[in-house]
Amino acid sequence: MTGEERELETALRGQLTRPARRLSLDEGTLKNGLGQLVLTLVKLLHELLEKQAIRRMEGNTLSDEEIERLGTALMRQAEEIERLRVEFGLTEEDLNLDLGPLGKLL
Repeated sequence: MTGEERELETALRGQLTRPARRLSLDEGTLKNGLGQLVLTLVKLLHELLEKQAIRRMEGNTLSDEEIERLGTALMRQAEEIERLRVEFGLTEEDLNLDLGPLGKLL
């Protein structure tokens, strides 16, 4: 056995005999992280719904009553997203995840 092989074996034995490190999880951090993820997804879906509504309005496939109801529903949804964002202590930027080479989510 070469010196390098002995060093590797010693290092591996040390890894196997060491107790596993525990992940420190703070309940507040977990709640906020989960809230951020869920709220980001809800905001993304809201924006997709808004774009679809605009396409339908521009395509004249909605009646005036449907446009009114859709606008009201989207407005209430946006208000609730904003209320939850504030409740979780998140900024607008917190909901705009960086997807690396793909750019920002929202």
